[in-house]
Amino acid sequence: MTEIIQKDGTWSFDGDALRLTPGRDKSVGLLRKELGELVVPLGALAGVSFEQGKKSGRLRLRLRDGADPLLHATGGRLTEPHDPYQLVVESDRYGVAEYFVEEVRNALLLEGVPSGPVDSYLLPGPSVPLSVSAGDGTASFDGERVRLEWNWKTEDAKVAAGTRTLGLADIAAVEWHPAVGLDNGYLRFTVRNAPTEAPPKYDPNAVELWGFKRDPLMALVAAAVQARLPHPAGPAAAQDAPPAPEKKAAAEDDHDALLRRLRELGELHRAGVLTDDEFALAKQAILKRM
Repeated sequence: MTEIIQKDGTWSFDGDALRLTPGRDKSVGLLRKELGELVVPLGALAGVSFEQGKKSGRLRLRLRDGADPLLHATGGRLTEPHDPYQLVVESDRYGVAEYFVEEVRNALLLEGVPSGPVDSYLLPGPSVPLSVSAGDGTASFDGERVRLEWNWKTEDAKVAAGTRTLGLADIAAVEWHPAVGLDNGYLRFTVRNAPTEAPPKYDPNAVELWGFKRDPLMALVAAAVQARLPHPAGPAAAQDAPPAPEKKAAAEDDHDALLRRLRELGELHRAGVLTDDEFALAKQAILKRM
């Protein structure tokens, strides 16, 4: 077990998964606190890095595209206090952070985890039911239906449309944007067969956000819905994709990739990155696949 404990949170790695637990420090964002502990399987990782600073550093995880519904729904727009895949590291723990990165990287290497995109979510998304009030409305989700209710600050056109209830089958997409500068943010649901170009202020399928404290919690609603929609790279999306190459060509490509992998492992072994035992173990795993 490899672990790093900071005021910002605790990250631990047991060889199969990482547990990311937010800290209780006042600097920890509200979204991270509400999201709670995350368990990230090794197969969902594309990489890990550590960046040193004068007073503090940053541990960062990079997930494979399509692995996490939260990252998909927010489009990578979560800022540092709310991003669960960043950890602030105090300067006296730089050595621990570097060791943590080395352990995770070695595991990715030995397991041969690819860094490319996936066609199904590897994290479950936030638990439901959820209900968040922010901006001009309240968004609730029970796992099957989204309910949008308006408050006294809502534009009259949206109020006139009344409370909105959307089943998962009605929703084609969901996205969350934070408020940036003078531009307001939003949580928007794209309804099937009813596209709209109306600004969130007037869109009855969107909650407008003004940059206040609870805005990031709307990202939890977006992620919970996204986790239950068809994956954008899944079978439904693949129906219109070009025909797959012949099995023989695919097998040849796979064989070439394994040979390249063996050469890479040999270079790492010669450079001293891998021990004799680590190299033998990784080599045996690749030879079995060939």
